[in-house]
Amino acid sequence: MALIKETNAQYYEGEQYFESTGQVSLKVTLNTDLNDYGAGTPPQNANYTVAVNTLVSPTVFTDLTLGTYSVDNNIVTIPAQAVGVDIRVKLKANALFNSYGGYEYVPLEEIINNFMMAYVGPDKLISKVKRTDVIFHAKRGLQEFSYDTLNSIRKVEITVPPNLSYPIPQDYVNYVRVGWTDDHGVFHPIKPVDLLTQYPTEVPIQDDTGLPTQDSLGENLQSSQSITVEKWKKNNDNDLTGAYQELYDDSSIYNWTWRKNALGRRYGLDPVISQTNGWYAIDRRHNKFAFSSDLANRCVILEYLSDGLAYDMDVKIPKMAEEAMYMHIAYSILAGRAGVQEFIVQRFKRDRSAQLRNAKIRLSNMKLGEMIQNMRGKSKWIKH
Repeated sequence: MALIKETNAQYYEGEQYFESTGQVSLKVTLNTDLNDYGAGTPPQNANYTVAVNTLVSPTVFTDLTLGTYSVDNNIVTIPAQAVGVDIRVKLKANALFNSYGGYEYVPLEEIINNFMMAYVGPDKLISKVKRTDVIFHAKRGLQEFSYDTLNSIRKVEITVPPNLSYPIPQDYVNYVRVGWTDDHGVFHPIKPVDLLTQYPTEVPIQDDTGLPTQDSLGENLQSSQSITVEKWKKNNDNDLTGAYQELYDDSSIYNWTWRKNALGRRYGLDPVISQTNGWYAIDRRHNKFAFSSDLANRCVILEYLSDGLAYDMDVKIPKMAEEAMYMHIAYSILAGRAGVQEFIVQRFKRDRSAQLRNAKIRLSNMKLGEMIQNMRGKSKWIKH
């Protein structure tokens, strides 16, 4: 059976029309579920609107007021309308944007249902299994695949505040890269600060003998400020990078003044240090990203990994990795079950590895034309 259930108008515009015949219940068939997000009567933050026109002005739609209609399981119940009046259910902008491109994914719930139907039953290697076990292994597989196969990467654009810190995102697992964008929108990568300084996780208050002091509960008292961090925030980045442009803007090797004062200062510098893009660190004491002082008020992009389970809209699998997920669930169930012959477990382990390798190749999105173009870009004459 066909998998696409929406018309082009429903997909691109996110709206569905009904002609009133006096009915009060309308079944909405959009791929995106209508959601009121927990409030009583349809609230302002619902992901949809319901509107009607009139026989006098058929092209003008007026949104129904809150509380005059209700939605349950994508069935809209409204007051009876005159025969011939059009009723429009339309997704709001954010819900519409999230619905685009959904065909390339399979919901995790559908993966579980398909597995129970195709791999579990009489005359099959897995004669019976609890659905909760399948759900557990499916979620674990989604987490593992998200780290290095599915590329569950999020990108957050922020402006670095004067305190030079930003809280770790709610669904953060590990960072990919961090950088700031200039006036042309060009991305400049920022390096981790680990080679230069460290953000301590504990700063105990010490007595005159150097021993940590404790509160009434016997826990070490912690200082509100770190001496190392405060020094780092106040440093002049030019002292680290070797830049000599504050006094001599014309820092050319042909400028005698610059040569006399700065010649040789940059010899042997570490490339991680000799750059002007700034630095960042993860302050585990406050669970924040910390930035160097030269990045204040800059537009920064945080690129990080999630595990694919943080939000309902994330719990989906790319179709290119669907078979790998089935093999992962089957292998995980058989490997943890007593009485299963080892050669069967090893067979499914090899199948899992093969399908995971195929998924990585497919999702790497390598295109022959792009590879040829990159290789041609490296083929250049070095001119005198």
